[in-house]
Amino acid sequence: MKKILLVDDEESIHLLYREELEEEGYEVFSVLSAEEALEQLNIISPDLVILDINMPGMNGIDALRRMKEMYPNMPVILSSAYQEFKQDLSSWASDDYIVKSSNLDELKAAVRRHIS
Repeated sequence: MKKILLVDDEESIHLLYREELEEEGYEVFSVLSAEEALEQLNIISPDLVILDINMPGMNGIDALRRMKEMYPNMPVILSSAYQEFKQDLSSWASDDYIVKSSNLDELKAAVRRHIS
């Protein structure tokens, strides 16, 4: 079973994404901060990370940079409520950029693309 690490400070996102992605057959681990995600990477060894950008403490862009230094081939999907971060050159290090929505078709397609 493929493992996904979900990094987001919103509990509602955890519930929604976990339910939808587990229905797709993935094992989902979730953490509430970028710092916790960096600590868990070696323990969980995820096949993919879904990473929020706007979080208290370390933001997702800084976490993305550190994750890619540690695991350059691990796919990271940035997931943000804000479209404007997509234009930020720093976000281009991600493997995909998804704007949060209650319809998760785009996210699920991106996950399949990068995990298959």
